[in-house]
Parts: sequence; structure tokens; C-alpha cells
Amino acid sequence: MKGIKRLVFNKWFLYSLAFAGLLVLVSNWRISFFSQAYLYDDVEKVPYNKVCLVLGTSEYLSQGGKNPYFSYRIDAAVELYENNKIDYIIVSGDNGTKYYNEPLKMKKALMKRGVSEKKIYLDYAGFRTLDSVVRAKEIFGQTKITIVSQKFHNQRAVYIAHKKGIEAIGYNAQDVGKRAGFKTRVREVFARVKVMLDLHLLNKQPHFLGEKIYIP
Repeated sequence: MKGIKRLVFNKWFLYSLAFAGLLVLVSNWRISFFSQAYLYDDVEKVPYNKVCLVLGTSEYLSQGGKNPYFSYRIDAAVELYENNKIDYIIVSGDNGTKYYNEPLKMKKALMKRGVSEKKIYLDYAGFRTLDSVVRAKEIFGQTKITIVSQKFHNQRAVYIAHKKGIEAIGYNAQDVGKRAGFKTRVREVFARVKVMLDLHLLNKQPHFLGEKIYIP
């Protein structure tokens, strides 16, 4: 009897493992395939959109030193601004405590690079990519945006945007070396599975919405 139970358990374990692996593969393939037509590496080829959405990350690494993901996203947003590919920038990120403020850090970095303060809008409730993208529409009233992040992140963000009725393109910031960004890439694999569940099964919404903010 114990042998039969063990056999049944092993079968279910293998089936579950196979299903999980298939879900990971399909989720990653679908997001990569869908988004490829909407992503740009060359600023000269980027179509004009009034508003750019910069997805937040910490300015500094936990072990110390500047976070290259942050720096490269700022670089990319400035490139769009200086090449007249956008007029306004929404910086969206985590402001969960008074000691951690991604949007304000991004705003200051952009202003140091010559972007007018009047052209920058802060979204303090971009706790995750879905929140940032959906709030660009629901709070800031934008149905066409250019999203700025690294390519792997833009793929997911653009997918979310189109599934939420936003005509989004992505401008890919410079990526970080594979060794330095290994943990981030691993997290991204599972983040894509979560997106599929959030969008197509759970119908997840942003943690917070709130009052509308008008961008002229």
C-alpha cells in the first residue's frame, strides 16, 4: 500500500513539475514574442509620444555603489527628451516609507541632466510594474505612452499595457552585464508567470488609485 501511495505521489509530483515548467516557458515566450514589435533600441526610430513612463528602481545597490539600472534608465529618458520624442516624463516607483522615495530620486537625476521640473510628474504608488503602467492611464489619463526600462523589463511592461488598453512602446535602456544582473533575470522569469496569472486569471488591479492628475 505504501508503495502505491508513493508511486501516485511521485506521478503527481512529476506532473506538477512538468506543468510548472511549461507555464514558465509559455509565459516567457508569449511576453517576448508579443512585445517584440513595440520595442526600440535606436532613439532616432522611436515614434513620438507626448508622455514617457520611467519605471522605478533604487538609485543605489544594497551592497553600496550606484545602481546601473537606475543610471541607464535616466540616460534613456534624457535621450528621448533631448531628441524631442516626448514632452513629459512620469517617474513611477516605490515610496513605501519616508526614507525610500524612488520617484523623487529619479526626478532629481533628470533635473540634473537638464530636464525641466515642469515636465516631470511623480507617481508615488508604482509599487510594481502593473501598478505603474495602469496608473499611467487611470491617474494620468494616458492611453499612448513610451515606457523606459531595460529590454527584459520593457517586454513585460509593454505586454501589460496592451492588455490594459494602452498603446505602449518601449525604449530600451542600456542593459546590465549578465553576471551583475543574474538575480534580476531570474526574478524576471517568475515575474512573467505572475503577470499571466494577474492579468488573465486574477484580474489584479493597482494597490492604490486616487485623484486624477492632468498632463497638458
